[in-house]
Amino acid sequence: MQSKLKKVFSSKEGVLFVIFVLIFILMSILSPHKFLSNYNIQSLAYQLPEFGILSLSMMLIIMTGGINLSLTFTATLSMIVGGLAMSSSFESTGMAFLSVLIGVVIMLLVSAVLGMFNGLVVSYIGVTPMLATLGASTLFEGISLNITKGGAISGFPFMFLNIGNSAILGIPVPMIIFIVVLVYMWILLEKSRMGAAIVMIGCNPKVAEYSGIRVKKILFQTYIISGILAGIAGIIMASRYNSAKESYGSSYLLQSVAASVLGGTNISGGEGKVLGTLLAAMILQIISSGLNIFGLNRYLTNVLMGFILILVLAINFITDYLKKNK
Repeated sequence: MQSKLKKVFSSKEGVLFVIFVLIFILMSILSPHKFLSNYNIQSLAYQLPEFGILSLSMMLIIMTGGINLSLTFTATLSMIVGGLAMSSSFESTGMAFLSVLIGVVIMLLVSAVLGMFNGLVVSYIGVTPMLATLGASTLFEGISLNITKGGAISGFPFMFLNIGNSAILGIPVPMIIFIVVLVYMWILLEKSRMGAAIVMIGCNPKVAEYSGIRVKKILFQTYIISGILAGIAGIIMASRYNSAKESYGSSYLLQSVAASVLGGTNISGGEGKVLGTLLAAMILQIISSGLNIFGLNRYLTNVLMGFILILVLAINFITDYLKKNK
């Protein structure tokens, strides 16, 4: 029994799982009728996928030693452009399935193009990821505001709502999409050559290049994948809200960084686990839900996420320092 406990606490994922269970139990005790209600559990199941996918997208970039500050604006710009195409197609043709198909495909294509833009600036031009994606976030937000004029794009077919609000055999469709993304990311990072290359680039890009890894190409592809993941999250958000707006998911930017770092991703790159990010996203989602249930100011969520992020970074820094100076 003691050896099993040591095994659990020896891994970051094991510690995160214990924290998740403890927080879940605490919330259940403090507000059993509200927290354990069918409405709240369903709400968690429908909200977690979009946040989880964005967290995985952020984790992927952080593993390369970078950061994607344009993540949420990639999601919103893709949903706005795709949403416009979808509503226009539905208005002119009245064909729901075709309009939804056009809208979803365009959302994914736009998110891929935005990811390519970031990848091009970072990998081939050589701009620092933080500065490149900060500039891209301003650019993407500006384009979004210019298109929407500060309003929201709506008029989507009812069929589109099923993506973010329906269930198959009792399992929410967003959760099914999230599970598919989780499996893909696990295969990419744990079982593929590209995953190994991403880790090596995050540890030391020069050594990776000397080892025969095409660093620029891998970085370029990584930003494209990150963009597409943001686009998938954007599709889910647009479907859940039945509209598209540049402010949707804005709070997820800080939270996705917090989930990645809390999940064990090294902020300097070279380390990251899909399971750790998943557990961290679940922990943060439960905390956010608990704050809402207890009627606390929703802006306190950002305060708490910022505090958690700083705390985890400080703990990781102290731990690394102690290891190096043993």
